[in-house]
Amino acid sequence: VQLQASGGGLVQPGGSLRLSCVASGSTFSIRTMGWYRQAPGKERELVASITRGGSTNYADSVKGRFTISRDNAKNTVYLQMNSLKPEDTAVYFCNARSVIGIDVNDYWGQGTLVTVSS
Repeated sequence: VQLQASGGGLVQPGGSLRLSCVASGSTFSIRTMGWYRQAPGKERELVASITRGGSTNYADSVKGRFTISRDNAKNTVYLQMNSLKPEDTAVYFCNARSVIGIDVNDYWGQGTLVTVSS
């Protein structure tokens, strides 16, 4: 599985951005897709995830501001980020969890930088 993320950039506080991540390769095996982020000096943390069936999970810090969605036909996951705050500044990584039998693997995209600053 290969992941290609896009959509990062510089935005002012209160603004919006939309991240996209397209999966290719053995996409039939992907169960959950999600977004993680890593700020300077901090550990990578889960932002949001979505199962193939559409069940979602969000970090408390982004609930009500971010929305994750998924287009299974296009093998694409999106992260709509509204009301952005400076503390949302981080490199955002797309993740896909593949399950084939008992074999579970996590795949990562290259990361896209989101900077929230005035």
